[in-house]
Amino acid sequence: MLIFLGCYRRRLEERAGTMSAETASGPTEDQVEILEYNFNKVDKHPDSTTLCLIAAEAGLSEEETQKWFKQRLAKWRRSEGLPSECRSVTD
Repeated sequence: MLIFLGCYRRRLEERAGTMSAETASGPTEDQVEILEYNFNKVDKHPDSTTLCLIAAEAGLSEEETQKWFKQRLAKWRRSEGLPSECRSVTD
């Protein structure tokens, strides 16, 4: 329950414009380390609950974390020789 309250608190801070300047310029090295670990070891496609937990751990907003995962997944797919976006089998 505390984790979800933390995510709710973070949303309120974002709306109030009280997020740190660090997140405005992109994640710090420590934050990237947390994000990379979760991407490689936990889940490349986190659900909303997992995304909230990762965001709280990294000290980022859920939106920033979701954007990072989307960009990182595209980069990973390109490195694997796959299209950067998932499409239908018939495309």
